[in-house]
Parts: sequence; C-alpha cells; structure tokens
Amino acid sequence: MKVAVAFDHRGVHLREAVLEVLAAHEVVDLGTDTDVVRIDYPDKSREVGEAILNGDAERGVLVCGSGVGASVAACKLPGIRAAICHDVYSAHQGVEHDDMNVLCLGSEVVGPSLARELIDTFLRARFDGGERYVERLKKIEEMERAMTNA
Repeated sequence: MKVAVAFDHRGVHLREAVLEVLAAHEVVDLGTDTDVVRIDYPDKSREVGEAILNGDAERGVLVCGSGVGASVAACKLPGIRAAICHDVYSAHQGVEHDDMNVLCLGSEVVGPSLARELIDTFLRARFDGGERYVERLKKIEEMERAMTNA
C-alpha cells in the first residue's frame, strides 16, 4: 500500500517508530525530520490530503503533538476522512465503517509501541462496504458538496 506520512515539529518525535512500521509499504515521506524549525500541522495535513486526492497515496498518517490539529485540518479537504485514534478499536473501526483514509496520532499522547500497533491496525483494516456504511458516506459527500458551493 502507498502511504503518505507527515509530521509537524512536535509529531516528529514519533517519526522513527512510524517509519519503522511503514517499512513494509511504499512510503510517500512528506517530512519533517527535525523539531528545530516550527512546522505547522495545517501545511502537513494539506500535503497528506493532496497526496491521497491526487492518487499518490492510498492512505495517510499524520502526527502532531495531540493529533487534534492534524485531524481538524485534514478533514477540511473534501474526500479526506481523518480521525485521531489512540486506541486499536477506533483505528480499525474507522476504516471498516467510515472509510477513514488518514490516521492522526499525537506524539505527546501515544508512545512508539502503541503508535506502531495503531498504524498496523489502520493499514490492515478494509472498508466493510455494507449498505448502511455506504449510505452514510454518501451523506458526508453531500455535505461536502453543499458546503463547497455555499
């Protein structure tokens, strides 16, 4: 699977663990690799979202300090379904029921071991495709279209 990954200056503290678990995949590394320079999470969220929307990646992993900012910013892009998952259930259920395509993590909330487990779970999960889940996604897509044209 092609996975876009990005970190802000606080999220970079999980970089090594994230890249380790992604080694079995084709990685689109959108940086950063240092905490010396402030890197704003909206910029990284946009880069990951655009990589998915342009077909350069199938899924994305975003890491900031809490996961909140990255999630909020990524969800502003139509077609991006990002969520913070700091537990294994949400990491797979978000894909299975909601077709989540971006996993957001907080480097100040989860440690390297849990981050690896969450990413592995997220990438192994598949959208269920059941009628009720597809209908819900259609409602979300309609909301995106309506807000874009507002």
